[in-house]
Formats: sequence, C-alpha cells, structure tokens
Amino acid sequence: MNIPMLCIALLALLVFALGFAVSITRGRTKTGIGHPDDPNNFVHKMVRCHGNAVEYAPALMLLIYILSQTDSPGWVMWLMVLVTVARYLQVVGMVFSGTLAKANPFRFMGSLGTYVGGMGLTIALLMHV
Repeated sequence: MNIPMLCIALLALLVFALGFAVSITRGRTKTGIGHPDDPNNFVHKMVRCHGNAVEYAPALMLLIYILSQTDSPGWVMWLMVLVTVARYLQVVGMVFSGTLAKANPFRFMGSLGTYVGGMGLTIALLMHV
C-alpha cells in the first residue's frame, strides 16, 4: 500500500466532501452566500470547517508528496498518517460540537496533530535541503 498517496487522497477527499457538504447545507437552509456570524449556526460551522481544511490540506498534501519522492526516515511516514488523522479529528470536533465558541477534545487533538505533524514534515523536508 502506498501510504503517502493514500494520505494525499484522504486529504483531498476531505476538502471536496466538505465543499459538497457546504453546498448541501446552503441548499437546505436557503443560504445563498455568506453565513451568519453565530458559532452555533450549522452553516457557519460547515463553512468554517471547510475553510479550515482548505487552509491546511494543500500544504500538507504538497509536503507529503515531496517527501514521498525522497529517501526519508520511517518517522516521516508516521507523521504523514498523523496529520491526515488529525485533519479528520478537526472536522469531527467542528461538525459535531454544539458550538465553535468552545474548545473540545477532538478539535484540540486535530489542531495539535496538524501543527506538530506539519512542522515535523517541514523539518523533514528541510533536512533534504
């Protein structure tokens, strides 16, 4: 199994699935554009969830792809998996929380995994410079 390509595919799937979910949510709520500035509002949550995914997934996918083309140590592969799982945890924490105004364990773990894993992948890439 090609783990890096699987991680890239799962991150891309996340971005496109969330974009589709935003469109469905807008249709159901008759919200053409924008969203209420209410952290309890489901349209707001979905838009922010998709936005958050789009903020991180492209950079992570690029790092994963480039590192997959190098002779990297085994811990790099684990970081690829970690950041992918972290992005999904972030989504779970945002979509299924009652409000975005309060932190929850899934969002915390998703954020922490994204930051630590993303920085680790960046350091791994810098080691090849």
